[in-house]
Amino acid sequence: MPKKVIKMANKVVLCCEKCGSRNYTLPKKDNVAKRMELKKFCSRCNEHTIHKETI
Repeated sequence: MPKKVIKMANKVVLCCEKCGSRNYTLPKKDNVAKRMELKKFCSRCNEHTIHKETI
């Protein structure tokens, strides 16, 4: 039986703009040129803040 090959997606790490904590990882689409910006909950700040894509 042939083995299944799992394709790994490019992952993006989101960093809190306020405290700098890296809280989230998300798959990234290849055709997007801009950096991702989402409003997510930061457990360190204990509030919803803007999270930006890091390198």
